[in-house]
Amino acid sequence: MTQNTPHQPSRRDRLKPAELVGISGVMALFVSLTILLTTRDVVLSLIAFGITFIVALVVIAMLVLGIKPNADEKSDMDEQDGH
Repeated sequence: MTQNTPHQPSRRDRLKPAELVGISGVMALFVSLTILLTTRDVVLSLIAFGITFIVALVVIAMLVLGIKPNADEKSDMDEQDGH
């Protein structure tokens, strides 16, 4: 790839954020439905959904940031930096 050619992310790279948000949403929905079926309180269930969604999203994002890039990703980053 030449220096003037912009990097085109793969489909997997483009969908990765949607996967993480989806996983957080499923976790939040599970907790919310569990609380709704247990307490029958809709407001408490919505609060739990919001809190669980945000906490799950932050935890998953931190875990993803901790992953070390492989050789292909390192070469791609060097190429984008112009080295």
